[in-house]
Amino acid sequence: MTERATGGGERRAPDVVTAHQHGSGTQVVARSIGVVNIGTGRPPQDELAASVLLRRREEQAQLGIRDRRRIQVRWTPPDDEGLATDHPELVWGDGPAQDLTGNLDEIAEVYERIPTGRLVVLGRAGSGKSVLGAQFVLRWLEKRSAGAPVSEIFSLGSWNPAEAELTHWLSDQLSRDRPWLAAAHPDGGMTLAERLVSERLVLPVLDGFDEIPEGLRDDARKKLSATWLPYVLTSRYDEYREAVEDTTGLQGAAVVVLADLPPDDSVRYLRFSSPQGAAAGWDPVLADLRDNPEGPLRKALSTPLMVALAAAVHGERGTSGPETLLDTAEFPTSDRVERHLLAAFLPSVYPRPSHARRARRWLAYLAHDLKQRETPTPDLAWWELGTTLPLRQRTAVIAFLAGLSFAFVTAVGNVPVDLIATSHGLGFALRRGLVVGTLHGLLLGAACGFIYHRASGNDALKPSPIEITLRRDAGRRLRDGLSSRIAVGSLVALAGAVAIVAVDRSVVPWLGLDDGLGGGLVSAAQLPLIFGLGTGLVLAVTAWLEAPVDVDRSASCVDLLRMNRRNVHAHIAVWALVFGFIAWFGGSFTETPLRSLQLGLVFGVEGAFGGGLGYGLCLTAWGQWIALARIWLPLTGRLPWRLVTFLEDACERRALRRAGAVYQFRHARLQAQLAEEHRVQPRP
Repeated sequence: MTERATGGGERRAPDVVTAHQHGSGTQVVARSIGVVNIGTGRPPQDELAASVLLRRREEQAQLGIRDRRRIQVRWTPPDDEGLATDHPELVWGDGPAQDLTGNLDEIAEVYERIPTGRLVVLGRAGSGKSVLGAQFVLRWLEKRSAGAPVSEIFSLGSWNPAEAELTHWLSDQLSRDRPWLAAAHPDGGMTLAERLVSERLVLPVLDGFDEIPEGLRDDARKKLSATWLPYVLTSRYDEYREAVEDTTGLQGAAVVVLADLPPDDSVRYLRFSSPQGAAAGWDPVLADLRDNPEGPLRKALSTPLMVALAAAVHGERGTSGPETLLDTAEFPTSDRVERHLLAAFLPSVYPRPSHARRARRWLAYLAHDLKQRETPTPDLAWWELGTTLPLRQRTAVIAFLAGLSFAFVTAVGNVPVDLIATSHGLGFALRRGLVVGTLHGLLLGAACGFIYHRASGNDALKPSPIEITLRRDAGRRLRDGLSSRIAVGSLVALAGAVAIVAVDRSVVPWLGLDDGLGGGLVSAAQLPLIFGLGTGLVLAVTAWLEAPVDVDRSASCVDLLRMNRRNVHAHIAVWALVFGFIAWFGGSFTETPLRSLQLGLVFGVEGAFGGGLGYGLCLTAWGQWIALARIWLPLTGRLPWRLVTFLEDACERRALRRAGAVYQFRHARLQAQLAEEHRVQPRP
């Protein structure tokens, strides 16, 4: 099997698939990528298929895509001569062109008629492209045999073709959504995700070509033509037509266009979405659709999106009855009808006005946040919330929180020490604790702010595809570059400890708060040694405890968030234990048993909140999420305090949807309208 590359040449695809003629079409069979023990003994493509199928069935059940009342999506070959498509011989080979007309239930069978395995699905906004993609994945997986390619949906809006090859981006998306695929393949050199993609064991549904920024679409077209992968691609009609104008389109790809809904299909769905006694209320709407083929209502209710919105807004629990749509004075154009349905959707799914207003404000901010990204994307990733804020502002928030936590613990920890070991009294202990805590907090806050500023934008602040566990069978494998990270971490901690000692030996006595417990040069040298040795040991221990994520651990938005939270909690525990042990063990040679125990407790607590929490805030995705999305953005009124609950509830109300490890707005037009509303609305 060969593939065509841009420029007219040919190159051989990896020899991992065989094609057999089956009836009038081609059956593609992929070979296994080898024996890989991932817990259940099944090959990774079969584990991935089971995971995707389970999630897609749950989503389809929620959306009612297989409900008998659903909207039936149909398509036909394009009749626009100006739409660039590839030469028929390069799509169909030596055989005749196949009839690609079909409906939602037939999408997998229609795809199998295409020898090249490339299908482009075009349609207007809201015409059902994403629904068709989801149905294709479900049908493909239900028919799939063991070892065959796995189909999954990938949102093209998050792909930057100028920076990443398609195969690399697909591998990254798989690893993000299913962290167990980030584990190294036993043969070495590749992760499981990279191996699946490279051996054509992933059949991607590339959803939303039109969501790629306009300036990058030509690069995307070239790379989609040059790749050796089969795929299903969806796009809005006009944006695709413009991108392929004066070209041969996507090489080897057959093209179909989604058809407008006939009036009977639209009203059938609307009637079934209303109580039986109220279904007759849609009869005047049906009459108008039939009698006025060029009327605003007929044009508006010709896509599944608008019909679904009409059912929500004017159906069973809608804000008003269907007769509202017949007011030609209020809705003289199809655009006015569509804007009305989009604007009324949120009040229809959030019945209480106060809830609807708050939800609209918060969703508008999220839509605006997605639009403000360096590369606009439909993916609402929890670890990226707040990253459109100015870097200085984010750094200040991280530094303040890290410094505040360390200052509080240091201040509280110093009070009992001075009360037990000195005779200065409570007032002195409180004053000294406040001053020392403030000074130490300023130093740690500045250090964490600097580290966060340097780390911002790199992989350190993305969810890690590992878990910290004590399980013996976890398949541990030390990361590359561990020794250098331990060395750098130890040196940074050593420098920080020297700064703390300098402050304690100069500024604190100058303020008249010397408690006489500082000791001589030996004591002054102990703190940097404890910090340097402790930090290196912490990084070594946590690296040893890291293991690939279990294959049965799916990575939904909430799952991935919880896994990263557990990792940070484990880090904090390790910092506390290591620092506490080192301080106790070192103190046992020079101090009384009570004093050494006291040192162990103090250093353990300060290690947890200084090192552990500081590390979590400035170098982990969960720490950034807590600082920005859970504290700063709710504090400034842009997001709710119970953010995860709100996002999950929005999915249940069908304003958002879950897409692997991220959220997305269910309708791109709703997202665009909310983003525009945020731009013009006053700040809370």
